[in-house]
Amino acid sequence: MITKEEILEIATLSKLYVPEEKLDDLTKAMGDILAFADTINAAGAQAEEYEGLEGLSNVFREDEVLPSYPAEEILQNAGGGENGYFPVKKRK
Repeated sequence: MITKEEILEIATLSKLYVPEEKLDDLTKAMGDILAFADTINAAGAQAEEYEGLEGLSNVFREDEVLPSYPAEEILQNAGGGENGYFPVKKRK
């Protein structure tokens, strides 16, 4: 069973805020999740190795330089530019 203190410690490490009124519900939900995981572990569930990707390999193609749109046309569609660049507002 997980305790409220452990939930708060996990929240602190995760930089999450857990309101006091939600702490009981979260503690119960996490306890249920961990109990379910324990049930699965106790059942000894094993996953079979997937073998469906044998013999496959990546197929690479050569890079091909293609003509681009003129910068003036792109900037015009973006509402104009400044000195050949997109105008971007500074974040505060």
